[in-house]
Amino acid sequence: MSETPLPDARQTTEDTLLQTLPTVSRLALAYAPRSARMQTLALFALDARLAGLLRNSREPMMAQLRLSWWRESLSQPASKWPDGEPLLVALKSWEGHHGGLVSLVNGWEELTGAAPLAPSALEAMAEGRAAAFATLAQALGLRRDLGAAQQLGRSWALADLAMRLGHENERETARMLALAHRAGRARVSRPLRPLLVLHGLATRRLEKGEDAATSPAALLKAMRLGLLGL
Repeated sequence: MSETPLPDARQTTEDTLLQTLPTVSRLALAYAPRSARMQTLALFALDARLAGLLRNSREPMMAQLRLSWWRESLSQPASKWPDGEPLLVALKSWEGHHGGLVSLVNGWEELTGAAPLAPSALEAMAEGRAAAFATLAQALGLRRDLGAAQQLGRSWALADLAMRLGHENERETARMLALAHRAGRARVSRPLRPLLVLHGLATRRLEKGEDAATSPAALLKAMRLGLLGL
């Protein structure tokens, strides 16, 4: 009688975190080469986790307390992290570069203010995501792509906010900021093409006013960006 093989720890971590991602993030992640998949998955999962903290916290102070845990954890060496948290396990693949993700936590905290949020808060949140994109490039050893990754992160963040914020005035402010900070045809190395896909789909939805991020036309755009980088 053959024994059932134990699941691979890496695969278990991936499967657990994949379930936490929005559909569009899963689609973008599909274009990550294996050498960059865990690092990219960790970034996408962290962003989704922080978004969920805000969404599921009834009071801003509670969200801030939960964000502070992540800020403190990301400020520590990975050797000090508690066991059993799949996201922290995945972030160990960043080989010590995870400290740069504190900016992402700070960016999400900007959204805990009273509505309507000031344009400066939305810009600060976008800068947090931009810094996270740039930190991913650094973690992957792609320093030449830092500027382009940061540009994509800023543009994606604003386009995403323009579609997701609950307050109408905030959405309009984010839309105007997104139009002012469009990344254009930023080019990045193949390991960073998931960022290109995220950005391309968000800007397409913003420009065309479509809700479906996985319509046939959107999927074709994702393939072009993910496979060709164009």
